[in-house]
Amino acid sequence: MKIGDLIAKFGGRLAQGRSETQISGVSGRERVTETELLFAEDAAAAKEALASAAGALVLKPGCLESYAANTAITVVETGQPRLWFARAAKLLAKPLPAAGVHPSAVVGTDVRLGAQVSIGPCVVIGDGAQIGAGTRIDASAVIGEGVHVGENCRIFPRVVIYPGTTIGNRVMLHAGVVLGADGFGYVRDPESGAYTQFPQQGTLVIEDDVEIGANSTIDRGALGETRVRRGAKFDNLVHVGHNCDVGEDAILVALTGISGSSTIGKGAVLAGQVGIGDHAHVGPGVILGGQAGVFSGKTVTNEGLKPGTVHWGTPARPLQQVLREQATLARMARRKGIKDQGPGNRD
Repeated sequence: MKIGDLIAKFGGRLAQGRSETQISGVSGRERVTETELLFAEDAAAAKEALASAAGALVLKPGCLESYAANTAITVVETGQPRLWFARAAKLLAKPLPAAGVHPSAVVGTDVRLGAQVSIGPCVVIGDGAQIGAGTRIDASAVIGEGVHVGENCRIFPRVVIYPGTTIGNRVMLHAGVVLGADGFGYVRDPESGAYTQFPQQGTLVIEDDVEIGANSTIDRGALGETRVRRGAKFDNLVHVGHNCDVGEDAILVALTGISGSSTIGKGAVLAGQVGIGDHAHVGPGVILGGQAGVFSGKTVTNEGLKPGTVHWGTPARPLQQVLREQATLARMARRKGIKDQGPGNRD
């Protein structure tokens, strides 16, 4: 693809070189070739990239005073070079060829397969399922009865999708993902102490452009719906309980766990090992730092706070407040003569 075509699609300014420069893909500085694209976000990286074998370079305006050190390289200036690079990489990626249905796959009755689908070895597709055009399902995945999968999805090996699940377009499910399993809901008999499962017969909806990392699990609603909204991104090993609602473009990082009937607002970021109690609410744009916790039934918002404020600790509260509390406790400890019990000060 010509660099001029990429500029027309993603914006930016051609600062050096020809718009006809052909770009076949992207790479890192150590392995880049004369037909590939590099990016740089600061002066040091830009200087190194300019000395590389890359065919084109995308960077921020003003990173370098001059590109004369390498007049052979094509340079595109844009305010968001990393984003421009990522979008170009996606556009330039070579699509995998459609492979049809593997002979070892088991496809049920009344299954509707769109054009150019690929069904890998030992895949099982239940009766009445629908698979959209261009979707690829890799080895040993299981698609339950009546499941709807949209167009141009990628389902990696050993994914399991239970009945009652609907998946939008361009969804990516990495290996070992489980969607639509029963939620963890039980009713206790106070006399015997025995537990009876509360009905888990609801649905799960995954909207367009969602990506779910390896071995993550999302439960169906109990009597209602669990929903993951457009563009949300899950890291590996994330769990979402029944009846939850995860907002658009939310980010959930590894080992985050969300208990049932909780909501995560649009654009919220939950860092690694965050824990959310049941019926809790995380507002739009809230950032929860690693290992932060929200108690059951509580709400965390950015109301009255600067944009980008990070919440920390359990219960989660603004980081500056946490630091003030820790400083206060340290002063109180010193006044009382309490020894620091750090690794180097144990008796």
